[in-house]
Amino acid sequence: MSRIIDKGKRIKEGFVGQQMIVLPPDIIRKMVKNALTASFHLTAVGYYPHAASHHRERRHGSPQYIFLYCVDGRGTISLQGRDSELKPNRFFVIPKNTPHRYQSSVDAPWSIYWAHFTGDNADALYHRYQEQLPEDNFTPFDERRIAELNTIISLLENSFDERTMEAVNIRLFNLLSLFVYQADTNPRADDNDVISNSIGYMKANIGRNLSIDQLATQQKLSVSHYSRLFYKKEGLSPVRYFNRLKIQRSCQMLYFTDRSIKEICAELGFTDPYYFSRLFKKLMGISPAQYKSQQKR
Repeated sequence: MSRIIDKGKRIKEGFVGQQMIVLPPDIIRKMVKNALTASFHLTAVGYYPHAASHHRERRHGSPQYIFLYCVDGRGTISLQGRDSELKPNRFFVIPKNTPHRYQSSVDAPWSIYWAHFTGDNADALYHRYQEQLPEDNFTPFDERRIAELNTIISLLENSFDERTMEAVNIRLFNLLSLFVYQADTNPRADDNDVISNSIGYMKANIGRNLSIDQLATQQKLSVSHYSRLFYKKEGLSPVRYFNRLKIQRSCQMLYFTDRSIKEICAELGFTDPYYFSRLFKKLMGISPAQYKSQQKR
């Protein structure tokens, strides 16, 4: 007679339906020596569905970063004296060598994908994650991410050969980048994203000579507040960014049209062709005339 186990019940080996791959030390050593995986490689990955009673406490931390992505239920992560709730469509990256604790909710056990990873590029990726944490660590649901995580686990269940490990680590790095860079690759289009709106306004008015005051006023912000927000997001002042957009557009016009440099200046709002030429050379390394000549070869 077959025995039915309730969904979410803890069993001796783990959780019903769990998937877990822990890479052997010899495979990890090979990844460290491989040029394609040395700077970023995973050491373990898995999926715990409806993980009742799941908890971990590492008083000295983990030598790897730990990625946690919740798809159902909820739980709590305790790190550096702060508790963070992990709910569906939220993710978290625990830094390496940092004491931490996490546990699934008793009332609504979480279902989580997780991965341990390390390497120089892992350090750099975590630095980017820290720089601009998404609000509430929210990430829009995308079934393709779930499919990719399942593919990574499936590949490792079948083989640890060199090419498979290269493919798995490249795929995982790209996938984690989608989480970390989601605000950059999927800019919000709502009214609250004033910088995206302002850049859209610049593009729509590329031929105008807009001042910092006009740009700030268009977003109903003070010049100082607008400038701070813009620089924080783009790393450039609004005026420098606007000029860069103009130079990018001029490159297209020099390449795809027969307009003269004087005509292009007028169309892009530059009243002084000499200023345009100096700005173009500063950004592109050559003069507009040289650029036009090279692209027409």
